[in-house]
Amino acid sequence: MATFISHSPAETETLGERWGREIERGWIIGLSGDLGSGKTQLVKGLARGLGVPGHVHSPTFALVNIYPGGRLTLFHLDLYRLATPQDFFSAGLEEYLRPAGVTVIEWAERWFGDVLKSPQSSTTIPGVPEPRLRWAQIEPISETERRITYEDSGR
Repeated sequence: MATFISHSPAETETLGERWGREIERGWIIGLSGDLGSGKTQLVKGLARGLGVPGHVHSPTFALVNIYPGGRLTLFHLDLYRLATPQDFFSAGLEEYLRPAGVTVIEWAERWFGDVLKSPQSSTTIPGVPEPRLRWAQIEPISETERRITYEDSGR
């Protein structure tokens, strides 16, 4: 497990940019953190690292934003409005669990629950054999600082 302390939104984006340059096709990145913790900032940096053109914003009301045109297509999901895993299936979002690019899921714990909270104990996602998964928890330390803890699992 790795921990990164961000002192500003720009540093959070820089971490995401590094991830975007390193990430490979098929990865799922689950983000967890309170409102305003920096999840979307991290995704903006990830998109920049992938070379995605255009403006990235939270898909809270659309559920999914798709950003083509970079090294890999970015599928950006926001599960804030979904209460249960069944809501995820009802919304038809399971196709993004086998991405032809990279899927980032804000509020991922609403779908994956304890799978993401304890990736070392289980990485089972229904319908997805051995997912390549990065689980990131973003916690505010102060008004501008964030603790970003993340761990990779899967093949």
